[in-house]
Amino acid sequence: MNQTSRRNFMADVGKGMLLASVGSALASEMGLATGMAAEASKGLNFGSLEPLVSLMQQTPSDKLLPVVVKEIQKGTELKTLVAAAALANARAFGGQDYIGFHTFMALVPAWHMSKELPEAQRPLPVLKVLYRNTWRIQDSGHQDHEHETLHQIAAAEPAGAAPTGETVRECSRKVDFDSAEQAFAAISAKGQPGEAFNHLQYAMQDEVDVHRVVLAWRAWDTLNVTGMEHAHTLLRQSVRYCVQSEKYQCERDKPAHEARVNSISHVRNVLPKLLDQYQLVSKPMGTRRMDDAWVESMSNTIVTSNRERAADAVAAALADGVSPDDVGEAISLAANSLLLRDTAARTHGDSKGVHASDSANAWRHIAQASNHRNAVASLIVGAYHTAGQGGDLHKQPLPFADHLEKITTEDPAAILKQAEGAIRENNQTLACAAVHRYGQLGHAPRGVFDLMLKYAISEDGRLHAEKYYRTVSEEFATLRSAFKWRELTALARVTASSFAYDRLDKHGFRAPGYDEACKLLGVS
Repeated sequence: MNQTSRRNFMADVGKGMLLASVGSALASEMGLATGMAAEASKGLNFGSLEPLVSLMQQTPSDKLLPVVVKEIQKGTELKTLVAAAALANARAFGGQDYIGFHTFMALVPAWHMSKELPEAQRPLPVLKVLYRNTWRIQDSGHQDHEHETLHQIAAAEPAGAAPTGETVRECSRKVDFDSAEQAFAAISAKGQPGEAFNHLQYAMQDEVDVHRVVLAWRAWDTLNVTGMEHAHTLLRQSVRYCVQSEKYQCERDKPAHEARVNSISHVRNVLPKLLDQYQLVSKPMGTRRMDDAWVESMSNTIVTSNRERAADAVAAALADGVSPDDVGEAISLAANSLLLRDTAARTHGDSKGVHASDSANAWRHIAQASNHRNAVASLIVGAYHTAGQGGDLHKQPLPFADHLEKITTEDPAAILKQAEGAIRENNQTLACAAVHRYGQLGHAPRGVFDLMLKYAISEDGRLHAEKYYRTVSEEFATLRSAFKWRELTALARVTASSFAYDRLDKHGFRAPGYDEACKLLGVS
């Protein structure tokens, strides 16, 4: 038997074994199904969700929202629509389209936002993102199966040891899409999504990039909407993202890229060194809780240090038995500080502070969802990622004393009115001052959340509005009381900065699809 025939034979044998071991539903979702029968059609099919998934891909964007509203009126849940849109996005783009993966990362946050609204308005944030999703699929020519990025993928032919996370990482470094996909398919074929997610982290920890880590976390989070049977489809987006990222760096300047990743200060070398130096993989996770002063101090260390020193500080703290939750808080606070101390007054939808906050949030969640090795590694890489961005910062975070002097009332409604006026005037400092003072006076946070939610829905936010609103909501819920209002103050700054700006920084626009959605729902 020649090598090609043997490879084909083993691939077929592998498919049969996988069908027997994981069952037809999971095998079908993974593109391994019965068939071989399906050799004539390599496209992914999502079973009972397929009609809605196809609707999301193939309906012209200018006709989408009336169709979706009719689905809602027939009883289709928002959760189901979000699941279909997520699968359509993954199949179309595979994590390789900038607007595409930003839209994917906005879908579940939009669904969570909908649950904070009165019943009549609940579809609004979801409709806005569904419109963006279908528009991008159509605009980029991914509406039909022929031009989709994700297709059925066969598991790698066994050759010695079974593929692991290290295998996927090495394939990524070699810019080998097929081998990386096949290795991850073999890992996923075991039918244990959590284990596949753990293996994926080796590639995630190989570079620091907001989209790399947030896409991985939001894909995992999206499984709460789609169901775990779609884990392989959603997580393989991150596999392809990592390979594409490596490809881009090599094509841009391969010698410079190789010099950078081979440097002793690059995360590819810093992480294994620290794991070994502090014996973090073999040590049990610490449980020692730290006071507010320690968390603040560690946060400042991360902001003011270079990446290597920040990673070392976190590794040392973990080795000393500090609770990973307290370490994670410090990383989130450091990211928040970058946003509140940023000297730039630009639209903040994709500023370093927003990116840092979304990244820190993702690293913290991955640490909580992962095994021991990946928990400590994610916090080390999270600190490394957040650090080294401290140039051009104010010495103190917003708001300053002279900003606070402009808030002369203690009435909560009056302060919120002043905050909204500042948002509509793009006055970042006044918006920060109003929200900071509101929290300082002990008023209920729901009032601020409702105000920020209104504009997170109506504005484009440079594609980041839903995701960052969700980041702040999650951080506010978990941070200790001494720090949590900093998150809402930062959200006020971002909201004021982005009001009426579109993705290209043109002023005078609302988010595409928003006005039509309001009209269809009869809300304003």
